[in-house]
Amino acid sequence: MEKTAKRRARRVAYAFALVPILVILAAFVWFFVNMFEGEKPVVSVQPLPKFLSKSQGFTLHASDRKRGLRTCRVSLKQGGREITVLEKKFPFKGFLNRRGVHEYEKQIFVDPSALGLAQGEADLYVRFWDYSRRGGGDGNLTLVQHKMIVDTIPPGIRPISRMHNVNVGGSCVVVYQTSSDAQETGVYVDNLFFPGFPVESTQEQGIHVCYFAIPHNESSKPSITLWAKDRAGNTAKAGFYCHVRKKKFRVDRVNITDRFLDQVLAYFSYYLGDTKGSKISKFLKINNDLRNENHRFISKLKEKTSPKKLWEGTWIRLKNAATMARYADHRIYYYKGKKVDEKDHLGIDLASLANSAVQAANSGRIAFAGRLGIYGNTVVIDHGQGIESLYGHLSKIEVSADQKVRKGDIIGYTGQTGLAGGDHLHFSVIVGGLFVNPIEWWDSHWLEDNVFRKLALIERSS
Repeated sequence: MEKTAKRRARRVAYAFALVPILVILAAFVWFFVNMFEGEKPVVSVQPLPKFLSKSQGFTLHASDRKRGLRTCRVSLKQGGREITVLEKKFPFKGFLNRRGVHEYEKQIFVDPSALGLAQGEADLYVRFWDYSRRGGGDGNLTLVQHKMIVDTIPPGIRPISRMHNVNVGGSCVVVYQTSSDAQETGVYVDNLFFPGFPVESTQEQGIHVCYFAIPHNESSKPSITLWAKDRAGNTAKAGFYCHVRKKKFRVDRVNITDRFLDQVLAYFSYYLGDTKGSKISKFLKINNDLRNENHRFISKLKEKTSPKKLWEGTWIRLKNAATMARYADHRIYYYKGKKVDEKDHLGIDLASLANSAVQAANSGRIAFAGRLGIYGNTVVIDHGQGIESLYGHLSKIEVSADQKVRKGDIIGYTGQTGLAGGDHLHFSVIVGGLFVNPIEWWDSHWLEDNVFRKLALIERSS
């Protein structure tokens, strides 16, 4: 018994003697693992553009939840030259850097001109080290490398056609040439952009055509410029001669009757639903809210226009039809002798016999065929390069979307659907999403002087 007790006592003594050693060993292991931990900093860089054309901002975000961030270095390398953009050392604070920097975010700017970068490839290097003792004491390294193309030279653009004359509310076309790096081109009329389209039939490179227009409500001389952008985002502008002729439009008084309101509200019951209010308030909702919705829809149709010219020659007008309302008539609406609204009429109303056949004014593709708010049963034809024609208030539609039509084809019949008081055709021409004066497109002399002579320049360069 005594021997057994002594053995137990010795084992307990050994165990107690071992505890400090194990504690020291565990502490050493813990210290070693923490000092030489292998977890790299987490680093992100945004954005990562393909091209560098101007001063570009980059947002750096780095984190290291263990030893903390030690050093940051950002540089650009091109050829054999490396330029330091940012170098920062983070302080070591507290036991094992517990109070050091564990998360860091900063925006830097890289200006290729200020740094004297040449055109061509350049590499962006973003490096972050932590306070680990790995790597010979340098710490764990995370490297983000991004290859960019330095391109600070804007594309070239110059007009080819001359003597551009355009009416307020009217259309115009310009022929111009760009350098091969141009990706987007067109014409700006103040803040309105009209896209240009490359002409593939020419042997000379970079020839474009752009149809543009002046808004009917333009009261001052607009700024009109050619514009181009390359794949790097560089832009260029060029002026060209363009004389804008002022134009006056009529003012028309429209008297709204209860009979008309009853007809209109019945037709638009699908839109009004359970809308509360008087008859005139419901009419104003249609005349304003629905009209705006319709025009936004019509404007978006330009996004699917054909890049090729689909029309030829003078445009067709509805046969044996009288003009009932003109383009850009300023309509003032009265109800029971009181002015209630005012709107501009963006087309021409043509009246013939009831249910008269409506022909396609020119060749193209059906961009839309169906019910369209205030225009009722409507057909929109895409004639290519941003030009469209609209046929509203039809009683019947004879075509369908994406169908090809030729000038003179029957596309429907006149009627009084939508916001129409009687059987007629509402006809509009649209250029780049902007309603323009259709009379110009019916005029062979206007087309010859303002369109065909300029397009002939393309043929001569072929």
